[in-house]
Amino acid sequence: MTLTIRDLCVARGGVPVLEGLSFSLAPGQALILRGPNGAGKTTLLRTLAGLQPPLSGQIDGAEEQIAYSGHSDGLKSMLSVTENLTFWADVFGQRDIAPAIAAFSLEGLKDRLAGTLSAGQKRRLGLARMLVTGRPIWVMDEPTVSLDVDAVAQFAKAVQGHLHAGGAALIATHIDLHLEAEVLDVTPHRAALDLRAGASDEAFL
Repeated sequence: MTLTIRDLCVARGGVPVLEGLSFSLAPGQALILRGPNGAGKTTLLRTLAGLQPPLSGQIDGAEEQIAYSGHSDGLKSMLSVTENLTFWADVFGQRDIAPAIAAFSLEGLKDRLAGTLSAGQKRRLGLARMLVTGRPIWVMDEPTVSLDVDAVAQFAKAVQGHLHAGGAALIATHIDLHLEAEVLDVTPHRAALDLRAGASDEAFL
């Protein structure tokens, strides 16, 4: 299913940050989201993932299709690597976690508690979670944070495999993942802050 965005306006703290966004994401397609820090990339991704409503515009094709990876790894610290992936697989009605473990070289960590992992290991486990969702559209916010060069390559390979299987990916990143992907720069869509309407810089903190 194609994700289609029409004339979208998204807000942070009740204040518009991006407006006039229109684009589509088809099966097999990757779209790289670019823009300076604070431009609204995270707000846009959270809105597409259904974590907050848009101010206006239309989002078609998102219902029960999107798996979201944000700044948090989404892990339960007192569960093992295997137990974390099994938990998320159960949430999404999936069963086989072996491909996710293999994709991010987690075999040697299967019995380790998530809370004892390094930052990079936690990130790898958090990204492996995407593979057990069964969702066709991956929406990801700076997924390579804390990853070393080898883990970044693993991630890019996992995304490529997802695309080849008919999935799609929208990724906010400043790193070149060497994927065949279009780039969407949100900078031209930044909304002007209207302090006359009662907004203040506090909305952005």
